[in-house]
Amino acid sequence: MAVENRRKGIVLVLLAALFWGISGTVSQYLFQTLHMSTEWVTTMRLLAGGLILLTVAYRQQGSHIFHIWRQKVDILSLLIFGIIGMIGVQYTYLAAINYGNAATATVLQYLGPAIVTAYFIALAKRLPTVKELLAVGFALFGTFLLVTHGNVNSLSISKEAFIWGILSAFGLAFYTIQPISLLRRWGSMLVVGWGMLVGGIAFSFVHAPWKFEGEWHISGLFALAFVILFGTVFAFYSYLESIKYLTPTETSLLACAEPLSAAGTSVLFLGVAFGWIDWLGTFFILATIGVLAIQKKKPS
Repeated sequence: MAVENRRKGIVLVLLAALFWGISGTVSQYLFQTLHMSTEWVTTMRLLAGGLILLTVAYRQQGSHIFHIWRQKVDILSLLIFGIIGMIGVQYTYLAAINYGNAATATVLQYLGPAIVTAYFIALAKRLPTVKELLAVGFALFGTFLLVTHGNVNSLSISKEAFIWGILSAFGLAFYTIQPISLLRRWGSMLVVGWGMLVGGIAFSFVHAPWKFEGEWHISGLFALAFVILFGTVFAFYSYLESIKYLTPTETSLLACAEPLSAAGTSVLFLGVAFGWIDWLGTFFILATIGVLAIQKKKPS
């Protein structure tokens, strides 16, 4: 059963990474082609995503979905998750895309796994294992190759894109670590649903959902729907659900497959060539999965 649960966790986090990667490319289209406001998209993404998840949860659990608001410790934790975690991981990443592009935003955000790993190593007051060092090294090196082609100069971006990208890395780390106890007690659907709704309501004071900015086309409607349904609801639910079966360090590292899905989207829909250095980056990212999947055999 433990092996099956572990496999389930790996599949969930890889699906989340797949849709996040595609969603990043779609978001870049919304910002740079249709000139939609980053703040408006963030508000709509959080509000719509939260309402959808809570509607599904209500159909399954009824009034039980409101019980999460009964205890002060859960209320405080949920408010922190919604306002700092949800807004932190969503807005910073979208802002990094807006000021730069999906590729550079992705490589900066995926400093997050290294932050998560370092946090738990420091918490345990121990040195990193060879497996942890190898996994972090493979993940970061593979991501670097995939989105830069090994050329450091290709990461020359604006100061705003750099700052938002670094903040998104810390946002990803916080989002992975902070809600662990909530997830164990209430499950992913309720925690993510309420977290998104709380974050959306809070961010509405920054940018109200009725204040649309940008150009509106039917393609924009489909793109926004994809970002909300697949890049938000499905991806974030799958990511947090995977934490039930994997450690936060493993989850954040496996999510480094996101750049792979972003590259695949570019090849399929934008006709971008996929050269040998891209395949090398792909190898290192997939090698991360292999390293984390290795289990020590228990003596019989």
